[in-house]
Amino acid sequence: MKKEKIVGILGGMGPEATVDLMQRIIRLTPALDDMDHIRCIVDNNPKVPSRIKAIIEGDGEDPGPCMADMGKRLESWGAHFLVIACNTAHYYYDAVQDAVKIPVINLIDLVSNHVKDNFPEHDKVGILASPAVAMTGLYAKRFKELGIEDVWPDPDYQERLLNIIKEIKKGNAGSKVREDYEKVCENLLHKGAKIAIIACTELSALGGDLPINAIDAAQVLAREIVQVAKNQKEPASYTDSGP
Repeated sequence: MKKEKIVGILGGMGPEATVDLMQRIIRLTPALDDMDHIRCIVDNNPKVPSRIKAIIEGDGEDPGPCMADMGKRLESWGAHFLVIACNTAHYYYDAVQDAVKIPVINLIDLVSNHVKDNFPEHDKVGILASPAVAMTGLYAKRFKELGIEDVWPDPDYQERLLNIIKEIKKGNAGSKVREDYEKVCENLLHKGAKIAIIACTELSALGGDLPINAIDAAQVLAREIVQVAKNQKEPASYTDSGP
């Protein structure tokens, strides 16, 4: 029997979203005892330079070198593969993958392929994410390759969604935040999207029932982590000659 793989998690973007991902991993792992759970090495580092300042405001420090250093440390601590617990931070994916010799699961590719494989009848998919994800075209580029149109909230609703994300980062998950979130989802419905990707780990942590059918990127990632760690599948670029 092959030895289980150890996952390294680049976290802290934000901290609560990282804890939410770990809880999802635990819930998805078939276990009768502690020993059945998978080993996670987590750098829950909220000191990663702001992705919002770097991408949206354009005057922030580049998060890439910090994330690359996190990846190298996680590899040195024994991780067999890495994940980045933040959609927006995948703008710096190459900086991390180039810094290590182990595979880094690409959440954007993973979720995009999940949508194409499981919802082939939908050629318009809504995106619930930070404006930085729209600005970088992370999902748009992958969707175009797959023949899917990405649908975003109208500008005023997108601004409202960014405020929701900021409130969650402050620890505010009150009724007003949830009501605003539902209105953003309704806007996507009005624009013709029947399904949407929750492409922000803060929104994943908020949870709740939504007026649109939603695919949670964090849940897709957690399931992939469990399957790879349990040797049910290989992460992209992982080879048996690796660690």
